[in-house]
This record gives sequence, C-alpha cells and structure tokens, in this order.
Amino acid sequence: MPAFKSSDLEMHYLVDDFTDPWTRPETVLMLHGNAESSAAWYAWVPHLARRYRVVRPDRRGFGASTPMPSDFPWTLDVIIDDHIRLMDALGIERFHVIGCKYGGTIARAFAARRPDRVRTLTVVGTPQASRPGAEVIPALVREFEEHGLRHWAKRTMGMRLGSDFPREGVEYWIDFMSRTTVSSMIGFNKCINYIDISAEMPNIKCPTLVITTEGSGLASVEENRAWQRQIPNSELLVLPGDSYHVALTNADACAKATLEFLSR
Repeated sequence: MPAFKSSDLEMHYLVDDFTDPWTRPETVLMLHGNAESSAAWYAWVPHLARRYRVVRPDRRGFGASTPMPSDFPWTLDVIIDDHIRLMDALGIERFHVIGCKYGGTIARAFAARRPDRVRTLTVVGTPQASRPGAEVIPALVREFEEHGLRHWAKRTMGMRLGSDFPREGVEYWIDFMSRTTVSSMIGFNKCINYIDISAEMPNIKCPTLVITTEGSGLASVEENRAWQRQIPNSELLVLPGDSYHVALTNADACAKATLEFLSR
C-alpha cells in the first residue's frame, strides 16, 4: 500500500484503475467514514474502476495512516489539506468526491471550500449538516476511554447496518471498526465529529447527489432533504431499507446510481 508523507503524517492510499490504457480517465476521490479505512469501499471498486481512476486514502488517524494523539487539534481544513496534498502529489488537479458517513461531512466542506478542485460531489448515508453534540461528545469519550471501541461499535451497529444485514457481516464490521486507535477517536470526537457545516451548504456549486434510506436511524428523509435542498445543484435519492451506512449495506445500488449520476 503506497504512502504519501508530510511533516506529521504518513497517509496510506490505494489507486484502482482498470480503465483502457489508451484513455485518460477522470479521477474519483473516496472518503471513508468514522472508524473505517479505504477498505470500506471494497464493493464500489469493481463498479467505478473500469471507468474512473479511483483514489482511496486512509484518513489521518485511521486505517494504516498515522494514528493521532487524543489532543490533536483536528479541523476540517487539516483533513481537506491532507487530501489536497495527496492529489497534488498524484498530479490530479480536479476530481469527483464521494464520501460516506462522516466522510460525507468532510466531502461537503471540501466541495464548499475548494470548488476549484471538485468536479462533482456524492454523499452517502451522511449526518445532517447540523446536529447536537454537547451532551453526546463527553459520553462518547468516556465510553472510548473506559471500554475501548468495540463496546461502542457493537452498541451502535444495529442502527448503522439496519435489520437486513447478515449476522456474519455485522460481526465483521464490529471487528473492522474496533481496529481504530482510541486516541484518534477521542480527539476526532472532541473536535469535529459534531461540527456544524450548515452555513456551507449554499457554497457547494458542483453537481451533487445525496443518497439515504427510507428508515435511516441517523436522520429522516425530510431531515436529509432539508439540508440537501440548500445545495443549489443537488438531488436526493432514497433507497429502501433502514440502515444509515447505505454505502455498505446497499453498495451495488449506490455505486450504480453514482455512475449514472457522474455520466450526466
């Protein structure tokens, strides 16, 4: 797995490119969710990589990239700049951005703040642009400190994956998310996990696709539609189901819808 190195970070990433070698494909940057890594996109790659060059980084603090201390001063700009430096190193000026879960929060801020770099935006099963966190954050930090991540992952997995995901998959995903370092998660939750980006929605000018499910436990269809409508050139796709990590539970449908969106 190659790595991009800067002063305080070794960012690991994958590039999947199965396009015809005589073509010049556009690039898709994929931003994974909280307590995940580039591996979360495994089911999307066969769909996308035949037509696009796919860049899948492990975000700072997650996956194989450098863990962060619990007092690291996380900001969205730090994360966006990490990815800008990666894409600069790869020689990619403009690209499509796809984000799931908290990766969708980063992706929205990315598109709003760096419109010169983002061709289109797709956000899948992502939180609302604004959500209360004053009481949630201290409780999460205590849970991480006292029980580690497995307790939290197991407690929340039902809402995350819904009622139809296979039991073996649920157990796998609990193990997968529990690999994240506790210090990274503590700092991330303290600083930005519940940040309000609602004022940035009108600043997203690129074509945008938002995907959710009918019964998402993260936000209702109407709550999602409320912030989606603030993005000028956007559309909302509602899929059947009750998971909020729809990028995983409905990966094929999401990837196919994204390909159709990008083709337009």
